[in-house]
Amino acid sequence: MAELRHSSSLGTRSTSSPMKRGGDDDAAAALVPEKRPDDDDDRHVSRDRYRRYWHQVQSLASPYFGDEVRSSRISLALLGLVVLAVLISIPSIWIRLNEPYLCRKDGIVLRCPRAKEPFSLWENPYSATTSWKQCAERRHGGFSELPPDNETTGYVFIHAEGGLNQQRIAICNAVAVAKIMNATLILPVLKQDQIWKDQTKFKDIFDVDHFINYLKDDVRIVRGIPDWFTDKSELFTSIRRTVKNIPKYASAEFYIDNVLPRIKEKKIMALKPFVDRLGYDNVPQEINRLRCRVNYHALKFLPEIEQMADLLASRMRNRTGSLNPYMALHLRFEKGMVGLSFCDFVGSREEKAQMDAYRKKEWPRRYKNGSHLWQLALQKRKEGRCPLEPGEVAVILRAMGYPKETQIYVASGQVYGGQNRMAPLRNMFPNLVTKEELTSKEELDGFKKHVTSLAALDFLVCLKSDVFVMTHGGNFAKLIIGHRRYMGHRLKSIKPDKGLMSKSFGDPYMGWATFVEDVIVTHQTRTGLPEETFPNYDLWENPLTPCMCRT
Repeated sequence: MAELRHSSSLGTRSTSSPMKRGGDDDAAAALVPEKRPDDDDDRHVSRDRYRRYWHQVQSLASPYFGDEVRSSRISLALLGLVVLAVLISIPSIWIRLNEPYLCRKDGIVLRCPRAKEPFSLWENPYSATTSWKQCAERRHGGFSELPPDNETTGYVFIHAEGGLNQQRIAICNAVAVAKIMNATLILPVLKQDQIWKDQTKFKDIFDVDHFINYLKDDVRIVRGIPDWFTDKSELFTSIRRTVKNIPKYASAEFYIDNVLPRIKEKKIMALKPFVDRLGYDNVPQEINRLRCRVNYHALKFLPEIEQMADLLASRMRNRTGSLNPYMALHLRFEKGMVGLSFCDFVGSREEKAQMDAYRKKEWPRRYKNGSHLWQLALQKRKEGRCPLEPGEVAVILRAMGYPKETQIYVASGQVYGGQNRMAPLRNMFPNLVTKEELTSKEELDGFKKHVTSLAALDFLVCLKSDVFVMTHGGNFAKLIIGHRRYMGHRLKSIKPDKGLMSKSFGDPYMGWATFVEDVIVTHQTRTGLPEETFPNYDLWENPLTPCMCRT
């Protein structure tokens, strides 16, 4: 940690680094022995030293070996030189193995310790990523076997609500619930959301054949409502056909005791609402492992979406004409998110007045008369529950050591405040682009008819990035971080500590070097490495225990 802090502060305080004063070349040269004019004289001195050494060996050996020593003078001379070379080399070899090696950070040559893997901005240490491997594909059995076709307990039907990421979680939970009840799952419908206003179907985003075939040994899945059920309009409209009021994070026992009897009676039931209606620590581990199988293996985007995402990732890495790593930034600072957070942000009086009016209209119960909001905003910021502004993100990334030339892919909606709000981030990182800037209009036209398709592109480009950075919570960031952990957690997934950062941003006396040290120390363990799970942990962000195994 001491070396890490030291190297970081050197990277940001150029005047404090003695190596920086002479420039990069001077710093490197300082570690290379300089040739002196009297090198030839030194060689003669060395020869004399070797001669004297040989005469000493000869005089010491003569009493014991007599003339045989002189007759083998050449052999002994070679032997003596070898012994001398070894003796002279041992200290230098030992020093070389233990001395720091040269590394470069932010254009500054630094001494980095050899005892540890060199610090990298783009990947976690290899030694920290070898103790866990993915094993969600293993089927241990012991819960319930797949019943014969004619022995299903009934049919389960759900509407996957919200945006793409809420829908993804709902689909994983639907498969798990069907398994718990030994029921047949009807292919979920992606419900039109009031915000997204998208009429996307399951087959417009995901590979249906792969989804059904991959899970055929776990759950029976059918493409539509059975033909024998004629009253299809009743689903989700008739109380007799809909199970409502399912508690959040319900247990497996709840479904067996309360939902399964109704399915057996009616043969087909809809579940509503259905997003986070299944817990993590109150279900069998095999059910959690099944949810990971669905999320990481069964749910595949259509080939055309995968291909476009690969193209975008390739363009990000080749924007400068040579291969470069790239960062994906999930910037959650849309007007809706800013309003819903009820946090206070920098802005003009007019802008604040407009935000107050927006909050009063959209969330009248929470707004009340507005008198309590200032204290609430301060408390939320201290607790780390406020989205990071683009400028705050930029400062944190620079403190971590990411240079101005870093290639950044931004996945976000319309940023609240527009270009003015984005200006600090763009000034510090000018190589910042969105998918619209990476593609032609014609390339994206085929995806624009489904908003969910565009979200899928952002999802995949973030998943494939060398570094992923989130600025606020949400299902998108949780799914990306969890997926990257499952893939091996070598690539960094940075989750800023917004609570601690708020204290640093609010300290007018903190210098840049101290701020850099705080940022690096705070985020040393927030880079997507394996974390031990705990009760009520989020399976989507940290799939460690049920879905990954120790190597």
